[in-house]
Amino acid sequence: MKKLILLLLLAPALAFGQEWEPVTPQNSCEKRHENAAALVGDSLYAIGGRGMKPLEALNLKTLMWKKLPVPPVEMNHFQAINYHDEVYVIAAFEGKYPHETPIPNMYIYSPKTGNWRKGPEIPKERLRGSAGVVVYKDRIYVVCGIIDGHYDGHVAWFDEYDPKTNTWKQLPDAPRVRDHISAAMVGDKLYLAGGRKSSAKTNQVLETTIAEVDMYDFKTGQWATLPAESNIPTQRAGSTAVTNNGKVWIIGGESPQLAAHNEAEILDPKTNTWTAGPRMKQGRHGTQAVVYKKKIYIVAGSANHGGGPELDTVEVLK
Repeated sequence: MKKLILLLLLAPALAFGQEWEPVTPQNSCEKRHENAAALVGDSLYAIGGRGMKPLEALNLKTLMWKKLPVPPVEMNHFQAINYHDEVYVIAAFEGKYPHETPIPNMYIYSPKTGNWRKGPEIPKERLRGSAGVVVYKDRIYVVCGIIDGHYDGHVAWFDEYDPKTNTWKQLPDAPRVRDHISAAMVGDKLYLAGGRKSSAKTNQVLETTIAEVDMYDFKTGQWATLPAESNIPTQRAGSTAVTNNGKVWIIGGESPQLAAHNEAEILDPKTNTWTAGPRMKQGRHGTQAVVYKKKIYIVAGSANHGGGPELDTVEVLK
């Protein structure tokens, strides 16, 4: 019995015995934060960030960075997606703290042509940034966010965009408002864990993090909030969410502590329980991770809460 108890206690450590490892590319890339990332083919794309940053692609086979065209506009605070092997930027901000403004159109980069193009308009009454964006059954979903940068106007909006018909549909609001959020899909369910209610208007930006985990079931069309015992263990915003091996990973983030978070915490949707995963070598927030051949890669971001120092490092969890 004692051996069984010991094995159960050690299970998380055994399951996640691997560590984050530095990736050493053959050449350098730009430092950036409040950027996003996306995986297309064998390449990790580092997209946007504060200021006008070039698009860069890291070939994960050769570990060579390639500098690509600068986006047509500044784009920050967004979750990029791969849709039909193109990079989509939706619900992004441009401009400076604390009144960043939502970009009225989506922007699309085609690796095949090597060009950016201005995509469709986003409905004016649903414009926001710092939202979660996912793809499900060939449609794009945008959830939560904030209208006026870090200042005010956080929303619980949930929208569906059909690229084939270029039409938008409003879905039921999430159970609560949150911004600086990254969403993840597991099967037919969308998960929101982390985020905050940024309010520079009341001088409360970093301390408004959210504990509850919300889930939308596409089969039933219903939102649910997980039980209190399933709250995220480490409250933070500006983290990145990925799905790997059927579980939701929440990685990095920022909170009132000075250093950006290096935690990686894993939610098992089958049990609604969290496990502490390996900590990154470098805490970071304001960036996005990708999954490539069951390995999690993360690039750039900010090492402290707020706006810097910006990073250009890459880590991988194998």
